[in-house]
Amino acid sequence: MEYYRDKSSRLGLDVAIGFNSFVGEDVQIGDGCRIGVGVVIHAGTRIGSNVRIDDNAVLGKFPMRAANSATTKDQELPVLTIGDDCIIGTSVVAYRGARIGRKVLIADLSTVRENVEIGDFTIVGRGVAIENLCKIGSYCKLETNVYITAYSEIGDRVFVAPCVATSNDNYIGRTEERFKHFKGVTIMKGGRIGVGAVILPGKVIGEDALIAAGAVVTKDAAPRKIVAGLPAKEFRDVPKEQLLENQGW
Repeated sequence: MEYYRDKSSRLGLDVAIGFNSFVGEDVQIGDGCRIGVGVVIHAGTRIGSNVRIDDNAVLGKFPMRAANSATTKDQELPVLTIGDDCIIGTSVVAYRGARIGRKVLIADLSTVRENVEIGDFTIVGRGVAIENLCKIGSYCKLETNVYITAYSEIGDRVFVAPCVATSNDNYIGRTEERFKHFKGVTIMKGGRIGVGAVILPGKVIGEDALIAAGAVVTKDAAPRKIVAGLPAKEFRDVPKEQLLENQGW
């Protein structure tokens, strides 16, 4: 055998596993999966049918906790679950306690932390980091090198352009007071964030709002408004033809 498989693991029909991969205790893999070279699947992980997992991915990893970590806690975590028809790219790391829906694509070098939920048909681009305790909706697109901070919530059909950064700590790592106020960002259904924008802690991007490229969002953005600048200010209405209700989906 060119890979290791624990005897307690269960494989469906027509599963292919590449050289030097590891399938741990009580792992379940559905029918028709294709698993690349050097993949590590930790104990208990549940993988649906027809899932493609590319080389050197690590699935079901336990979180690391530094002595002074503000957001990572010692806890019992449920197993990682991956829905049917997903694609997991090269060197993706998905932690134990995450739940990934159906037909999700997670591109190369991305990280999905514990206690994260990703809805169906969402695309997570190359090098994206989704920190712990986040909820990502369905039909979202998180483009290359997006950073989603812990305690964030993203609604359905949200678009986040490359290199967008979010934050959850207004105290920037100083004073005990910060521990009372950690809060990620909220992007409501249909919100769109332009390339290189920065969203500060606790800010809410309203439904169908548009944040322009390079904006620094220091206050909530109203629904269906375009917000631009540094700091970001309301600019004008989102054109009617761009609203979700007019897309025919």
